[in-house]
Amino acid sequence: MLKRSPFAAVMLLALFACLGASAATIATHSTASHKSHSKSSHHVTESAAAQSKMARMRHSSAKTASLNQASLVVVSRKHHYYGERFYASSFASDQVEGDITAGEDPVVRAAAVEALGNMNGTIVAMDPDSGRILAMVNQKLALSAGAQPCSTIKVAVALAALSENVITKDTQVPLGKYWKVDLTTALAKSNNAYFEAVGRKLGFDKVSYYAHQFGLGELAGWNISNEHLGTFPSTELDERLGGVGKMCSFGESISLTPLQLAALMGAIANGGTLYYLQHPTTPEEVANFTPKAKRKLDIGPIIPEISEGMSGAVEYGTARLLRTNFIEEPILGKTGTCSKDGTRFGWFGSFANTQHGRIVTVVFLEGGRPTFGPKAAELAGIMYRNLYDHDFFAVKASTTAAQGTPAPPIGAQR
Repeated sequence: MLKRSPFAAVMLLALFACLGASAATIATHSTASHKSHSKSSHHVTESAAAQSKMARMRHSSAKTASLNQASLVVVSRKHHYYGERFYASSFASDQVEGDITAGEDPVVRAAAVEALGNMNGTIVAMDPDSGRILAMVNQKLALSAGAQPCSTIKVAVALAALSENVITKDTQVPLGKYWKVDLTTALAKSNNAYFEAVGRKLGFDKVSYYAHQFGLGELAGWNISNEHLGTFPSTELDERLGGVGKMCSFGESISLTPLQLAALMGAIANGGTLYYLQHPTTPEEVANFTPKAKRKLDIGPIIPEISEGMSGAVEYGTARLLRTNFIEEPILGKTGTCSKDGTRFGWFGSFANTQHGRIVTVVFLEGGRPTFGPKAAELAGIMYRNLYDHDFFAVKASTTAAQGTPAPPIGAQR
């Protein structure tokens, strides 16, 4: 008969204890929401043509969405770590082929093209105070049906949780016996367990409501030719695949487009107005440009609550590679990295938060191992560097000075 050592017995007991551990929960008192999530505040409704187009897109993507929801990514185990095989290339040479550029800002476009380089991806830059797309590099990919948002979904979840009083910026969410995390750290470090716990506390109905308020599942653009529709599922992800917690930490079962992320980042940058994105294609359209507001979001008071985390991502968190290229101006942003069906995604949604005006930059990459969120942030740093070196912010300053006092940056005292 084999004898078990005392050490082995201790290890077995520890293993059983780990398997029986409960998931993280938010130990806060239930607080009544300060707003109903059954109402919306549209300033501009979708046109009949847009509604029809969205309906067709939703119908055609329903089968694909249900199949994707039922599939699991299988990884192979070797030497105590998990590896995943990728089939897509992280590099390309024809990203700008077919782009329509006559209505874009030449300085912004040149900066975006240089930043993207030979990476397989797209960069969308827009003015958050009007919704005008200043540059859209690799328009075919930018206007596609999008991809899983990965951790960029955390920004929308944070806004929803703050709006519903589920958390405050300083709420310490317990993630283990001796481990608690607040919102700023969770955003900066992209803590998945934190947002899974917050998502479960919110519940699918509220997550869905706010996601649609923030523009997910809608066309982000106004009469932009060839724009496809990202999707937000009508039902919660199966619990066997992670449920609403996985939706709120990785964006599982959700499809986000670069334009949708740019619109949301723009609303955060300007204080709460969700604009339709417009892409002028001629100098005449630029001269006659008129902003179109989709709706006013009631997020003004809570924007400072998430700003520290988005700033922390750049200063010391998952987006800190941005600072290897650009340190002169404050940048707020959020990275995202995940993969599906052999393709890896790298996201970075951000905006420059200066006294001289703001510009939103969204970088979306797809490919293999060289593709991930921090790389997208690094490319955004190259773009901001290029804009700064070509006096883009100084030009904005002289323009706004002629029009009046520029708006203060997010978090500044008015």
